[in-house]
Amino acid sequence: MSRAIRLLVLLLGLWGVAAAAQQQGAAASGGPQPQNILEASRNDQAARQKVQPLNNAPIWREANSAASGFTNLPEHEGGVLIQSAGEDWRQLRNGPVTVYGGWALVAVLLLIAAYYLLHGPIRTSGQPTGRAIERFTVVERAAHWINAACFVVLGLTGILMLFGKHLLLPVFGYTLFSILATLSKTVHNFVGPLFAVTLIAMFLTYVKDNFPRAYDFTWLLKGGGMLSRNVHVPSHRFNGGEKLMFWGGLVLLGTIVAVTGFILDFPNYGQTRGQMQDAWAIHAIAALLFIAVIMGHIYLGTIGMQGALDAMKTGYVDEAWAKEHHAYWYDDIKAGKIPAQRSAQGEARAAGSAAQAQG
Repeated sequence: MSRAIRLLVLLLGLWGVAAAAQQQGAAASGGPQPQNILEASRNDQAARQKVQPLNNAPIWREANSAASGFTNLPEHEGGVLIQSAGEDWRQLRNGPVTVYGGWALVAVLLLIAAYYLLHGPIRTSGQPTGRAIERFTVVERAAHWINAACFVVLGLTGILMLFGKHLLLPVFGYTLFSILATLSKTVHNFVGPLFAVTLIAMFLTYVKDNFPRAYDFTWLLKGGGMLSRNVHVPSHRFNGGEKLMFWGGLVLLGTIVAVTGFILDFPNYGQTRGQMQDAWAIHAIAALLFIAVIMGHIYLGTIGMQGALDAMKTGYVDEAWAKEHHAYWYDDIKAGKIPAQRSAQGEARAAGSAAQAQG
């Protein structure tokens, strides 16, 4: 043990001697001692000017001022050597956006988990009737699932790029994390335009039944009955919460992330660095809000509400489910204003079920 201690002391001594020699060599060469050249003294600058012309504080202060200099390629800020606002963007990215955005997502997850533990899933109180209503056609379900798949990929890759160096880098190390980050960036850039196309498809597919009605505001004021047990506020095919997500999430936030995403994805159309930085900030904040909204949607569409996932998987719901959760829609179906089967496939299935029941 004593031999190991002596060896450690010897190594530390050699390291100290080497560091001192290196420092003396730097001083002898006339270079400034502070690591930041902008903090060097006037005498240091004069000494540096002799041995390293044009590498001194006045030169670098001018370069860091964002002033445009002479260049043969003046377009797209070609004359700006250093854009000092880039440091402001870095501080915004690694500071408020990452910190507050990350904790906001954690808070949403905790709220969802608390609601599930205290309230449990929303169940259908009535017994199934065995009579199915076609809630979503094949085209509607395809548009939804493609859009959902793109969103999940973009959400996961975006989260990895934003929070990865804080969460994954300490675990995986630089090599593996760099591979994951590069892969995430590439996938994010290619899936983004596809997501924009699916947003248009979703809008055209679902907009007809998402226009607000007076009873939607009643639904929102009562919180959809989600804070009470066995209380179902009547709504039409889509309730007030679903319509709020459609217009606020899909249309508003979806448009924002799509437009800013295109600005970032295709930087060869005259965007300046400042415009790219602003686009990133808007893109990141809107995307974090979008993810938080979709977390609630995913919860209610899976384990949060009985029968909701089956509706999007198969396209059908039982009459009892429709009557409890979407009473106005059910009433219009029973009154003949809306067909119970919305596609040829649904009509064929209903006819087969009726024939089987008679047989």
